[in-house]
Amino acid sequence: MNSVSRRRITPAVFRWFALADFVAMILIIISGTAVRLTGSGLGCPDWPTCYRHRLSVPFSFHPWIEFGNRLVTASLVVVTVAVLVAALRRTPLRRDLVRLSAALVGGVVLDAVLGAIVVYAKLNPWLVCLHLVVSLAMVVLGAVLYHRSKYLYGPGSVVEVRDPHFRTIARLLWLPFTLVVVAGTLTTGSGPHAGGSQGQLIAQRLPVALSTATWVHSVLAVFFVALVTGLLLAIWKSGAPAPLVMGVRRLALIGALQALLGFAQYLTHVPTLLVEIHVIAATSLAIGVTQFHLRQSAREREPGTRRQA
Repeated sequence: MNSVSRRRITPAVFRWFALADFVAMILIIISGTAVRLTGSGLGCPDWPTCYRHRLSVPFSFHPWIEFGNRLVTASLVVVTVAVLVAALRRTPLRRDLVRLSAALVGGVVLDAVLGAIVVYAKLNPWLVCLHLVVSLAMVVLGAVLYHRSKYLYGPGSVVEVRDPHFRTIARLLWLPFTLVVVAGTLTTGSGPHAGGSQGQLIAQRLPVALSTATWVHSVLAVFFVALVTGLLLAIWKSGAPAPLVMGVRRLALIGALQALLGFAQYLTHVPTLLVEIHVIAATSLAIGVTQFHLRQSAREREPGTRRQA
């Protein structure tokens, strides 16, 4: 009986597992971007070891940055596997949480293998772009898992659609957002930050002029910001519930910040600090689109997951 009790994971405890996984997904994007912007992409030319089958890292800046990112990835794998085990031991068992946790494990492993291929492909820009897109997709899945860990889903759960029209818009919003993200990664792939540095093999860039890629990305970004701004005005005047208004307000603010950052990057010849902030803001925007979608439905909280006043 005591053994069974020790293995039991309550909904309140699992929520913390899901939050840890969600935060870890964000950290891997931040560390991965740092690798690229510091020119440390080939700091460790071998994988999973660093250099010529040696696990030890040379006392040098670029190898330490690259290997540090690999340690973050390894930690992420451990956390994600722990979340899957916790989902399987959760009482009551929820199959949606198990499926999401398993999908995150598969996604993290895929992303890690893709990272190894990126190294051996000498920072192929197409693969680097795909690497970032997959990482952002993992952040979205992590946000969904954390949200679902706090609310009741499945047979017998009570759900109220706040507004069917806005729910449709929230679903359609994924299309322009995805186009903006893909165009942004292609812009980065044609820009100056190849991920390598002096003394390394400098990676190739995409066969697209940076000015052209920037123009396409800018047009799509302006369209997305205008769409979200119009949605904010519409949802404000409709008397929609506060969670929807707050969600769109956040999207509008982050979208405007992204537009300003992109404009500043172009005028200042793409400095590394602004690129890092731009990627962090893009991650925040992905979380915002996800949360706005999920907030279209009002659900009851899982026992023990509500914040205490």
